[in-house]
Order: sequence, then structure tokens, then C-alpha cells
Amino acid sequence: MTIMSANGTSEDLVEDARQAARAAADSAGITIRLLHQVEEFSEVVALFERIWTSNVTQGPVNTETLRAISKAGSYLAGAFDGDKLVGAGMGFFAAPSQQALHSHIAGVDGRMRGRNVGFAIKAHQRAWALGEGIHEISWTFDPLISRNAHFNLVKLGARASKYHRNYYGQMSDVINGGDDTDRLLVTWDLLSASVAAACHGKPATLESSAHRADEAQTLLEPSAHDEPTVREADAALVLVRLPNDIEALRRSRPETASRWRAALRDSLGALMDDGGRVLGFDSSRRYVIDTKARS
Repeated sequence: MTIMSANGTSEDLVEDARQAARAAADSAGITIRLLHQVEEFSEVVALFERIWTSNVTQGPVNTETLRAISKAGSYLAGAFDGDKLVGAGMGFFAAPSQQALHSHIAGVDGRMRGRNVGFAIKAHQRAWALGEGIHEISWTFDPLISRNAHFNLVKLGARASKYHRNYYGQMSDVINGGDDTDRLLVTWDLLSASVAAACHGKPATLESSAHRADEAQTLLEPSAHDEPTVREADAALVLVRLPNDIEALRRSRPETASRWRAALRDSLGALMDDGGRVLGFDSSRRYVIDTKARS
């Protein structure tokens, strides 16, 4: 018999999510816990400053805001390698009727890359949210960064829902490089069997037939010199391919990086505005879009 908790979520589902979160943290060799103390908030601020800022910018959060987030009962958690904070994530509740959380920011120390700390934080966030009666988490990411697209759409099984142009205005930190901040909004259905499987390390993959060469057309792809190349495409399945490393382009060739932003906006953004549905992101750094779908 399935037992329902007071918030209407299956206790079996919550426990399964907690098991997945523990396994993810153990695999990464870390512990994750909620943060409540001012000293912890200061550590998060310092961590995020190291990740995002240059010598002319401030960090993306401050201690006062983190105190408010924690006091309000929203999500604020840290990942620890021993006693050292190596990652953190924060989110706040949406309107009560939505049973949703907006995950505003998450970051991991660059020295921990390859240990799946970010994945463990998201698995912990899902387990916590289900325990709070939350059934959906949303967040945004830069759709030009291919590793983020893979992480969010493949590894976590989130669904792309809307393309936002210059969402935060121009940001001059070391990651955004002064470019417009176009963002892809994703939603994470916490009750979905595919999301549960993803949190257990078994993400769904695109069917091999979903973007066969004889069915799909490429709308955007990089040239031999990493310039954005737009082509004609009117098929039901359209491919939009990213450059290999947009962050490196922002440092070495900022004009080219800006052209990529405009090209992605006019391809992926326009397709989604017209009702196209992103089916996923493949191993060739390509968004696969069903142009005939209607959300």
C-alpha cells in the first residue's frame, strides 16, 4: 500500500529520492546539508565570488539575502568535502498554488570538477523539495554552454520550457563575459519516473531514430573557424549545434561569441517561440527540436 504524507506526496517516493540523494553524495565523496548559520552564509558568498567574479564585479549573492532565504524556509544547502564547503545551491518557493520551487543559483568549486558534486546537489534538492510537498523545480541556464545543456536536459532529465532573451541584463563576471544573458528555462517534474531514474544515475537518452540524418535538418552549426553558420531548415526535426567552448570564445574572440548569442536567439529561441519542443541534447552538442509540437 502506498502511504501519502501530510503534504500529499507518496512517502515511498520521498524515501526513494532520499536514497538517490545519499547515493549521489556518497559517490561524489561529499556530504550535503541545509545551511542555517551566518558563518555558513559567508562561506557561500566567498565560494560564489571565486566562481563568478572578476576584479571588477561583486558576487551573485550576499549574506543578508542568504539569511532571508534560510529564515523563510526556502532551500539553501552546502556540499562539503570534509569540513570545506565546495558547492552550494539556493532556491525559493513559487506561488503557493504551484507547488513549485525556483532554483536560483548553484555552484561548485572548479577544483571539484569531474566528481559530480553538482548532480549530488540537485538530487538533494529534489529529495528536500518532495519532502516539502513540492512537485516541480524550475531554473535557468545559459543555452550556449554545452556541458550545462547536457547536464540539465540529459543527466537530470529536465524539460526546456521557454527561451528568455537577456534575462538578467548584461553581466560582466568571468563566466558571462559582458554578453547578453539569454537563458533557457527548464522545469523538473519531480514526480516523473524518468526524473527519478535520472537521479539514480540512469538518465533517458534520445531514441536513435529521433534525429537521423535523413529526417532532421541542421539550422545552426559552427564553421571550421567556430563561426555560427545558419542554414535553411524546414523539417519537422531541426538540429541546433553549439560551439565546442563558448566560454573560451568569450575570452579570446568576444565578437564571435556575441554572434553566437544572436544566432542561437534567432534559431533555438525563434523555434521555441513558434511552439517547437526541445526533445533533448545529443552527444554532438546539438539541441533536437520538434518544430511541429505544441506544448
